[in-house]
Amino acid sequence: MNVDLIIKTDGQLVTCASPVGSKRGSAMRDVGIIPGGAIAINDGVIIDVGNAAEIQSAHATAELFDVGDRVICPGFVDPHTHIVYAGERLDEFELKLKGADYLEILAAGGGILSTVKETREAAVGQLVDGGLKRLGKMLQCGTTTAEVKTGYGLDLETELKMLRVIEQLDQMQAIDIVPTFLAAHAVPQEHKADPNTYVDLICSIMLPAAWGWYKDSGFFERTPFFVDIFTERNAFDVGQMSEIFTEARNIGFKTKAHVGQFTNLGGSRLAIEMGAVSIDHLDAISAAEIELLAGSGTVGIVTPTVNFNMGSCRFADARQFIDSGCAVAVSTDFNPGSAPCPSQQLAMAIACRYQKLAPSEALNAATINAAHGCGVGDRAGSFERGKKADILILDADDFRQVVYEFGGNSVRNVFKAGVVVL
Repeated sequence: MNVDLIIKTDGQLVTCASPVGSKRGSAMRDVGIIPGGAIAINDGVIIDVGNAAEIQSAHATAELFDVGDRVICPGFVDPHTHIVYAGERLDEFELKLKGADYLEILAAGGGILSTVKETREAAVGQLVDGGLKRLGKMLQCGTTTAEVKTGYGLDLETELKMLRVIEQLDQMQAIDIVPTFLAAHAVPQEHKADPNTYVDLICSIMLPAAWGWYKDSGFFERTPFFVDIFTERNAFDVGQMSEIFTEARNIGFKTKAHVGQFTNLGGSRLAIEMGAVSIDHLDAISAAEIELLAGSGTVGIVTPTVNFNMGSCRFADARQFIDSGCAVAVSTDFNPGSAPCPSQQLAMAIACRYQKLAPSEALNAATINAAHGCGVGDRAGSFERGKKADILILDADDFRQVVYEFGGNSVRNVFKAGVVVL
């Protein structure tokens, strides 16, 4: 068969393949290494994967990309980011260094609410420019697919503005974006006296309006659309989660949830029982909830960059999650307050050191499991026939170097749908 491109290595071709869905247990230690492997690509899609000699014998191509003994691996998938916003929180960063914690800053009107003020005032063009810069940094670090949330508007006008920005960003650069509607990120100041009025507004007005945007957008029928909620003290409780998720599911949204970041309000159990695609953070999840997660189709997404940024040694027990049979993914949680980090490589490196993941588990967590954690495991996160040819060439002869080394960048080349974009 004639194909557009073959990429081959004399070293490791790392597939992260998992035809049965997200990886769990011992499967997370298998990254599917093919020594001296190759990938055949046509029209941006993977046609074949295997031994280089066999691939070159089976397929003719006008273009052969030989990477020598370098590692070839799937593009990273970042399943939890907040990269559309205005302003930075540098003053808040200094307050944290002096001992102020996240919930104290939020209760005083800082944190998310300070970014809300600036994002409400920002023009679409300003938000697009900022988002492009952040996505550019993520691409340089090897991310080829990313979930991107709203949540810095907290009113109908700004949340819809953020959705329009997300659509523009998806069209203007190489990273594929999965949109998430996070109007339930915090209770805005104008509803502090009666948060349930804001929940009613989300359910009756904002969710239908967001779905209307989705139906008219370029995402409709090709990319899932999520609703998310931050269930935490000074944010939303499980009753409010149930109300929002019920309405969202009735409309057609898929669901994700910020749960157990600081305190356990029971959000993990409820989100799993309501069929959430992922539950995220999980620092305070209980043993019973871990067991429930292991028996579900929900992916547990950990965000080690948040704990690192806060100078905390209390991390989600991802080692226990994996040993219990949970599907675990890793994310940067790239955002202006708790995790200003564009690099999945750094997130993986921290997860190995503080959450005791093996390098193979970390790579699977940042590729195939991350893809399932944002609903695109059928098209991204691994080298399998029919998936997009999203490919990294690493300046390494062993995939483990991507987490062994830290503070630099192991990515040499990025292919997006079979085209070199870096």
